[in-house]
Amino acid sequence: MNVLPYGDRALLVELPTGERTRALHAELLRRRAAGTLPPVAEIVPAARTVLLDGLTDPAALARALPTWGIPPATPGGSGTVEIPVRYTGPDLADVAALWDVTPAEAARLHAATEFTVAFCGFAPGFGYLTGLPDDRAVPRRATPRTSVPAGSVGLAGPYTGVYPSASPGGWQLIGTTDAVLWDPAREPVALLTPGTRVRFTAVPGAPA
Repeated sequence: MNVLPYGDRALLVELPTGERTRALHAELLRRRAAGTLPPVAEIVPAARTVLLDGLTDPAALARALPTWGIPPATPGGSGTVEIPVRYTGPDLADVAALWDVTPAEAARLHAATEFTVAFCGFAPGFGYLTGLPDDRAVPRRATPRTSVPAGSVGLAGPYTGVYPSASPGGWQLIGTTDAVLWDPAREPVALLTPGTRVRFTAVPGAPA
């Protein structure tokens, strides 16, 4: 763990792995809920960092953090978010070839996986989901698309993600969903938040 000052009222905590990052984020949330964490305005996890913003005494917390005993993270939330997917994405056959399976089997493998939202970023409502084994990691496209439709389900490296809105992107697209990932009129606004468990369910349109 490497704790760095980040302005006058924030700390940036660097961790060696995604698992350690998720564990620290979960412990921070647990301590805040229990009232044992010093006041903090925002706790923002990323791939290998956690940002703590709005601290009244960042130096004191910087000294304390390395002394904490932090248990492994377990998936949080009050259930699993299910996202229906039509596994008809333009890159499904390429992903299946990388996995050395048929497109139908690639869809089944993806849908059989329980994912966890590791962190959010890139666009409002975009969650980086972990859960696929290491040997299922896939490279980004050599040439990114100038526009990826909202609802596209993609893979990049070890992550799965769903594009909440149309945007450029270089992820391998394996399917589409009608689920709304970001809705300012909804509470909560984001369907996926760090720690949320996620399951993708195949719907008609998947390869036979």
